[in-house]
Amino acid sequence: MPAVTVEDLLVLPRLRRIDTTIELPRKVISVTTAPKGYEGEGFPVRRAFAGVSAADLDPFIHMDQMGEVEYAPGEPKGTPWHPHRGFETVTYMIDGTFVHQDSTGGGGVIQNGATQWMTAGAGILHIETPPESLVVSGGLFHGIQLWVNLPASKKFSTPRYQNLEGDDVKLLTSHDGSSLIRVVAGSLESYQGPGSTMTPITFIHATVESGSQLELPWPKDYNSLIYVLDGEGSVGAENAKIKTGNLALLKGGDYLSLRSKSSSKGEKLEVLVLGGAPIREPIAWHGPFVMNTRDELIQAFEDYQSGRMGQIPPQYHF
Repeated sequence: MPAVTVEDLLVLPRLRRIDTTIELPRKVISVTTAPKGYEGEGFPVRRAFAGVSAADLDPFIHMDQMGEVEYAPGEPKGTPWHPHRGFETVTYMIDGTFVHQDSTGGGGVIQNGATQWMTAGAGILHIETPPESLVVSGGLFHGIQLWVNLPASKKFSTPRYQNLEGDDVKLLTSHDGSSLIRVVAGSLESYQGPGSTMTPITFIHATVESGSQLELPWPKDYNSLIYVLDGEGSVGAENAKIKTGNLALLKGGDYLSLRSKSSSKGEKLEVLVLGGAPIREPIAWHGPFVMNTRDELIQAFEDYQSGRMGQIPPQYHF
């Protein structure tokens, strides 16, 4: 971990140094631990947002850490064809390979730090599966699926698909060159990630070197969530302890502060940093549909059952 990296961080653009005399770090409201479960046809996941209120997550709905697992030959699994409406799905592959297909004709291979950004909008059918070569050989599988809510005014948008290759991600480093920052979507100060989002958010994957501190300026109107993919460290004004599978919720302040635990083996802290402008609308959510009212939810199921969310296309080959 991870697939997208650079040997020399000092060649990358650097974030400005935080002025701690006038800028305050955000405070930790809670640290929760993601329970383990299974998704799709049986691949292991961690439910990253379990135990956190919808109001604190807004505009995010759901996030799974898929893997990290080393499959034996014949073991890799995916999802069957299924519908979505009312939000965007983000599949970020850190290691391994997934193949995406959807009813609009979008699709491709997601691997090596690539991201599939799908706006379900008014309705879409899609499937994510390991390629046949991975099923035969087995191998490492590790990724993230994030659901981003859409406001009522955009829930019936035309579905669309974005394929963001690992090379498209905006790479930065901290002011002291000790952390690798990958901006997948949204912006960090003047630096813009490749993902185009209908709901204003920022999606970052950061690697913090052993014993180093990372400080990220953060928009005042965005919430802030830090999920630990791997490693140990501390976060926030209180230096609250965090480790693999923890989600820290932070509020207030001008910037996010996190530190990697010093390790004689040089072990790093791998985190996802998420933030967005809260939508603050009612949520009616059941299964693959995220709407505003119960009536809209019922309509979504009826539209799916009647085939109004699209048809499964002929199988593609990648």
